[in-house]
Amino acid sequence: MSSKCSVYIAASVDGFIAKLDGDIEWLLKPEYTSTDKLGLSYEEFISTIDAIVMGRKSFEKALTFESWYYEGTPVVVLSSRGVSIPAHLHGKVTIENRSPKELVSRLASQGKTHLYVDGGVTIQRFLQAWLIDEITITQIPVLLGSGIPLFGSIGMEISLNHFETTSTKNGFVQTRYRVTYPA
Repeated sequence: MSSKCSVYIAASVDGFIAKLDGDIEWLLKPEYTSTDKLGLSYEEFISTIDAIVMGRKSFEKALTFESWYYEGTPVVVLSSRGVSIPAHLHGKVTIENRSPKELVSRLASQGKTHLYVDGGVTIQRFLQAWLIDEITITQIPVLLGSGIPLFGSIGMEISLNHFETTSTKNGFVQTRYRVTYPA
């Protein structure tokens, strides 16, 4: 038994998911809040998810938000370091130090059939382990010039099979791919 692993993420047109210091304020501009319908909405996507897997840095960033965006969905934080879980998230968040394959296998054995993989390094590790099945990238109309890259250097060529692109009047472009790994 295995789980489907999907990425749903925003990136600048030049391919960055955050500034070098982890800042994502560029994603929160007021003109972005009233966007037209754009392909697969976050609400539609998250409704299909059984568990979220994210890296430590993504978790630490999520803790700075006004509210917990993942209510009702178990979150697994991949980290080899100690991570503190705030009291209000006990029972909702677990910390794991496993390989992506071990983690997917464990979650699949618990009946988790669709995982949301989030965070640059975590996405890269799952791609290197040939575990990502679908990638949804929403390009935000900004060039950051530098920052944390979405894919970085994953060390191999991976084919992406395009199946949908949508755009909005304010310049968002969402592209969806199925991932094909080498034989």
